[in-house]
This record gives sequence, C-alpha cells and structure tokens, in this order.
Amino acid sequence: MAGICLESTTPRRSRPLSPRLALLLACLLPLSAPAADRYRLDPVHTRVLFAVEHAGFSQALGTVSGSEGVLDFDPDDWSGAHLDVVVPVARLDLGDDKWNQATLARNLLDGERHPQARFVSTRIEPVDARSARVHGLLTLRGVTREVVLDVRLNALKRHPLPPFRRTAGFSATATLQRSDFGIDAWPTVIGNRVELRIEAEAVRDDNATAPAAGEAAPADTDDAQAAADAATRSSPQPESRP
Repeated sequence: MAGICLESTTPRRSRPLSPRLALLLACLLPLSAPAADRYRLDPVHTRVLFAVEHAGFSQALGTVSGSEGVLDFDPDDWSGAHLDVVVPVARLDLGDDKWNQATLARNLLDGERHPQARFVSTRIEPVDARSARVHGLLTLRGVTREVVLDVRLNALKRHPLPPFRRTAGFSATATLQRSDFGIDAWPTVIGNRVELRIEAEAVRDDNATAPAAGEAAPADTDDAQAAADAATRSSPQPESRP
C-alpha cells in the first residue's frame, strides 16, 4: 500500500566500537584527580624565626623549634593542599634566659596558659608551579586571626640519608601585628610588627595525624613576670643590657 513505511521488528545488532573511537572516548572522560600525599612535619628540621623591633635600636631575633603537624600536598595541585601545625611557643629562644622568661610572661605571650600556637590553612592561592599564598587561621595566646603565608617549595624528592623517605622542603614568610592577638604590653620598647620566616621539612607518612594541643608549661609565672619587668626596665639602658 502506497504511503506506508514498514519497519522491521528485528532488533539491530550494535556494532563494536573501533579501537580508535574507544581511545578517543576514553580521553574525553573526566579523570579523577589523584589524592594528595600526606606528609608529617619534621620537628628537627622545622624552625620559625621571628623579628620584632627593640626600642628602635635593632630587630630582636628569636626562634622556635620543634613544630609538629601534617601536610596534605600534591605539587601538581596546590589548591588542594592543607596544613595543620602546632608551634611550641614555650620553647622560644631569644638567646638569653631572662629575655625568654620575659617574653613568655603573662603580659606578653602568656606561655604558661598558652604554650602553643596553631595554624590551620583555610585556602591556598597558587602563584606558580613552586609557590603559593597560604591563607589560614593562626591561634596565638588564645586569640585567632587570619594570617597569610607566602610559601615556596624548595624541593620534593627522596631524602639522600636513611631512611631515604620522600621529603618536601619549604620556605615561608609572613607578617603580623602582635596587638591583633592581645599582645600589646610595652609598646614603646617592643614593636608591634612581627616578621616571620619559616623553614620546614616534611616527610611522607600516610599514617600521620594532626597533633593534639599540649599542656606543657614553662617556668613559674611569677618568676617570669618578675623577669619581664626587670628586663624591660633595663632594656633601654646600654650599660645594663646591649
């Protein structure tokens, strides 16, 4: 009958994909991003250096060693990195025991009640293949503020010494105002601007976990406070303290 088109009810066999077409489709499929490796911060080779003005005469330099933490990092995708690190403020070293006690006294860092600082990254802003701006929250003396670290990757390779683990090395800088953290004593003697320089190494460790806050305390608070008062009173006088 004219005008009528009859379709076969027999199902058609699907043709197998050619190898070239299958390869093309595979390339077009979204690839899952590789998970970042986990690294454990090496407390022996990680150190924080801080510089703060001393009565206009110089920049007083101090260091803090022994930081612990974990880093999730993929060098091909900085944006997915995450850092959680604890810095043992109570271990700071200004090169003089009295100055150490003065700095840890209650009117400054209050090291007895707040022996640690903690930095947790919140956002990574890649700059290039080897550097990024790491935004995060720094808790110091019980106060939390946003701080930005300018970070550079120095190396990511197998360590040349036993146990030959894959190791990442970083350098970082940051600037903060101590008054933002409630550390505002002796403004005419101690500058408000604090510059930080950080050198860090982290070792590949899939089982690494974020450090827990510790409760270790430094010397007795009354002794530290007395040392703080004595040291600060004498600091402007060259004959009593350089």
